[in-house]
Amino acid sequence: MKKLFLILIPLCMILTGCKQAVVEDNPFFVEWDTPFGAPPFGEIQDDHFLPAYMEAIRQHKEEIDAIINNTEAPDFENTIVAYDNAGALMSKVGLVFGGLRSAETNPRLQEIARETTPMLSAHYNEIRMNQDLFARIQAVYENRESFGLNLEQMRLVEKMYRDFERGGAALPEEKREALKQLNERMSMVSLQLGENLLAENNGFKLILEDEADLVGLPPDVISSAAEEARKADLEGKWVFTLAKPSWTPFLQFSERRDLREKIYTAYFMRGDNDNEHDNKALFAELMQLRQEATRLMGYNNYAEFFLEEQMAQKPENVYDFLYQVWEPALARAKSERDDMQAIIDREGRDYKLESWDWWYYAEKIRAERYDLDEDEVKPYFTLDNVRRGNFLLANKLFGLTFVEQPEVPVYHPEVEAFEVLDRDGSHLGVLYIDPHPRPGKRSGAWCSTYRSGSYDNGEKIAPIVPIVMNFTRPVGDLPAMLSWDETTTYFHEFGHALHNFFADGQYRRTSRSVPRDFVELPSQILENWAGEPTLLKEYALHYKTGEPIPDELIEKLSNSEHFNQGFLNTEYLAAAILDMDWHTAEHGDEIDVTAFEDATLERIGLIDEIVPRYRTPNFGHIFGTGYAAGYYVYRWAGVLDADAFYAFKESGDLFNQELAEKFRNYILANNAIYEGMDAYVRFRGAEPTIEPFLRQSGLME
Repeated sequence: MKKLFLILIPLCMILTGCKQAVVEDNPFFVEWDTPFGAPPFGEIQDDHFLPAYMEAIRQHKEEIDAIINNTEAPDFENTIVAYDNAGALMSKVGLVFGGLRSAETNPRLQEIARETTPMLSAHYNEIRMNQDLFARIQAVYENRESFGLNLEQMRLVEKMYRDFERGGAALPEEKREALKQLNERMSMVSLQLGENLLAENNGFKLILEDEADLVGLPPDVISSAAEEARKADLEGKWVFTLAKPSWTPFLQFSERRDLREKIYTAYFMRGDNDNEHDNKALFAELMQLRQEATRLMGYNNYAEFFLEEQMAQKPENVYDFLYQVWEPALARAKSERDDMQAIIDREGRDYKLESWDWWYYAEKIRAERYDLDEDEVKPYFTLDNVRRGNFLLANKLFGLTFVEQPEVPVYHPEVEAFEVLDRDGSHLGVLYIDPHPRPGKRSGAWCSTYRSGSYDNGEKIAPIVPIVMNFTRPVGDLPAMLSWDETTTYFHEFGHALHNFFADGQYRRTSRSVPRDFVELPSQILENWAGEPTLLKEYALHYKTGEPIPDELIEKLSNSEHFNQGFLNTEYLAAAILDMDWHTAEHGDEIDVTAFEDATLERIGLIDEIVPRYRTPNFGHIFGTGYAAGYYVYRWAGVLDADAFYAFKESGDLFNQELAEKFRNYILANNAIYEGMDAYVRFRGAEPTIEPFLRQSGLME
């Protein structure tokens, strides 16, 4: 392999202009001799990626050619399993590169992404539309009943055939070539949209020099801003950024209305500033490209194409569901707005509530109506406490234990690594926890894999799973203390991690194959346990005294459960409907992004005081295909998780072992066999109803 590699490197340098290609000792070309086979992050250099990708492409092509050139008749093993196993090096390189580009990127990694994205798009186009390969897969598909396949194998064949069919393999040659070009351009546009958004996130700083500008802000928020200033070599000043732990408390507590307007406007105008990072023209192009591609495939629009494989099945069902929640949510939001305006009037202030005022007056209502001060609650929800709460829950439900492993290599000093042990003490996987914002990390929170769980010749390959967040940092001698929103987000992402650990399919394609509108069920259901008194008493301990959170604070948290739910549901639903409108509309040659967005918000009657959770130019969920025409899934899965958690509640035991085992089996582990509503009904015994969700959201009495 090293001789071949030495030949490839000069070619790489000629074709791509890579500046410092690392010729020797590329860690991707050897088996990783690390604890649990974790990526050796300390050895991986940025310039290892390009040659590793080129070798991965070469190997993958060789593996595909071996399938095509097999002289034996196509069958399950020599075609379907062989294809499922192909591309191991590609996966090894891609998972590490993708993980680092999301959580710890830098200009060189972004440069490599721009070089490799068209290369990889072309490579996968050639595979997906290869007629000889498709012919073999189609032959197995058409004769699948004759191979004596079990249920899991049958689903693998059917999924794989559908992948190729939906990838364009069944199209005539002229359309296949057109689709290849569209795919390659879409991949570059999506990449640039994401890079622009990261630049916009990092490009704004609210720098305060006068202590009087800090009026209303809690001491911990001020200390965090001072620490941010020190990191930016602005000692003696205070810096607020567009990272959520920074801008959210500023909006909640700052008495400087003009500054609230400044930071919030910067947030919702990301990607819409007519500068070098403006996303409007790129997004318009993306919509035109997606429309053209789906028309080639024979669909009316992208939403129709995407939803065909989801639980919702078609756009009409999504709209019906969203509007069913939209009407009570909007009514509640209007009531919340009127309550806030009443406070403004009562205080003798001569202005109308605006979007940058909402958080500030919502906090006043929280204090007045629920007697709840977040600063009183946060000392119980330190970062370590919340992590312990997640570990406790996993132990009570599934018998898991987590052992810190400082010897496991990590990609940043803040990242912690834990071995995950199953109920019987066997190794289940490795969990990385990456909690805090950095300039190289994109916004939000997510769970991914550095190695996906699978099997190799019957031997289980355990997953390596990071959960990545952007939570409040510790300041000085104080620990990181999380807001309630951050606390539930932690439980959410941990739920995704459990899904990865438990997935137990034999084949890579189907091991964790669930519809997009099902995948949020394992994450969102864990949020329900976060606020349950039984668990709170065990993990929410005061960082100074070690005393558990008192009953009166738990009661206040419970009483405020429906606080601000009109706003939270409305801002989310507005974005979900906007996403659906973009992906169902007929787009002409000229798209005015701002006018389109405005028309959607006017049609649904969104009030001026609320901005959608994401506006089009910063709607990162739909820049790629993961949540495009699929942002609705969080509320769709909300119906599932509310109904599923109610099963535990009505059993009288929040940690009911029989239900937990059924949940693990049908919802988390056997995705290769059961999917979507079939899996849910096997767990619950019936399809879910929407009432528990509406009650939980405060939208129904």
